[in-house]
Amino acid sequence: MSKKLWEKGINTDEFIEKFTVGRDKEFDLLLAEFDVQGTLAHIEMLQKVGLLTSGEYDLLAKELHRILEEVIASQLFEIEDGVEDVHSQIELMLVRALGDVGKKVHAGRSRNDQVLVDLKLFLRSELFTLVSLVKKLFDSILLRSEEHKQVLIPGYTHTQAAMPSSFGIWFAMYAESLVDDLVLMQSVHTIVNRNPLGSAAGYGSSFPLDRELTTKLLNFDSPAVNVGFAQMGRGKTEQIFAFGLAALAGTLNKLASDICLYNSQNFAFIKLPDELTTGSSIMPHKKNPDVFELIRAKTNTLLALPNSISMLMSNLTSGYHRDFQILKEQLFPAISEMKACLEMTEYAISKIQVNKEVLKDPKYDLIFSVEAVNQLVLDGMPFRDAYLSVAKQIDEGTFEPPKELNHTHLGSIGNLGNEMIKERMEKVLDVFSE
Repeated sequence: MSKKLWEKGINTDEFIEKFTVGRDKEFDLLLAEFDVQGTLAHIEMLQKVGLLTSGEYDLLAKELHRILEEVIASQLFEIEDGVEDVHSQIELMLVRALGDVGKKVHAGRSRNDQVLVDLKLFLRSELFTLVSLVKKLFDSILLRSEEHKQVLIPGYTHTQAAMPSSFGIWFAMYAESLVDDLVLMQSVHTIVNRNPLGSAAGYGSSFPLDRELTTKLLNFDSPAVNVGFAQMGRGKTEQIFAFGLAALAGTLNKLASDICLYNSQNFAFIKLPDELTTGSSIMPHKKNPDVFELIRAKTNTLLALPNSISMLMSNLTSGYHRDFQILKEQLFPAISEMKACLEMTEYAISKIQVNKEVLKDPKYDLIFSVEAVNQLVLDGMPFRDAYLSVAKQIDEGTFEPPKELNHTHLGSIGNLGNEMIKERMEKVLDVFSE
């Protein structure tokens, strides 16, 4: 029995085989569930177009559902030694159980479109998981914004204390950033959710395949229409998914950087509880924000992912290339890393303790200078004269900060607009409903 879908009785050099297979079998285990799902849709279509009898279909479907149960149980399913990939393993299991009937399952498809549909289904599933984790983090951040919306902190420009801000603004700006990240993920979803099955090796098939049926069975929005373009989706899909991950990484990276800074003694805007910090082997007082330093480092790596995939794809002509195999090694661990970063950020955000007395420190008095300028303008003075008047007070050391704030416009300290941000998130989430 052949253990490779392409084997023709000629043995491959073991040294060559080890190099070409690489880590594919490791990552293929993640695709097993989706390979079975794709095959179930494929054989239903084969029955409809007359390439399988109803009896053959029933036998195949029953065995595939049994394999699916084994895959979901995970500890029972494996890719055997000498078997090249998950596709070969599942076909091998069908042939062992059903004999010649199992050999009919590959009619009308290539391993190329088989891999493509597995990847699309896997990435769609992972996308839904990521969106769910983002929503959970979004809810936690927005809750902290509401809890501390009256607590003032300095806002910075050029890393200089500039104007009064609040924990309400600081938390909520990251919540709104997550909304935009999911807007980008909407585009990722649109591209992922197109059916490549039936494109075979990129040039279609002489069998009368029903691609609309497999599209419906696999709950894709539409087929990737042109069979050549369906194959061009390999790499392009991963690249666009990587851009979505990078957008999320950028938001988490900046948040982690802020937390590391604000937790330091020189700022002391926030405090991380002891259980979220680590100590020093030599300095007894140290409480290090390792969690957020690692989130910062991991997200920096994720920010580089689109470029890594772009370089892998550079200068490749149309059609399949073995180069694509490396995409799994780049993207799959990155998805796991992002999920871990989202989960850890959400866990830690809920435990941050805020300092409610930050602006009592006189070193922040000058951030109220704009408030003084604005009050003079409201009293009738032209803005430029008011600006110069307050600048003179600061220069002469006579400035008295007006610490009673009256910010009422949308998105400001006194009117955060968190409900609008929440509504935007709900609209975006509608796209991802299965």
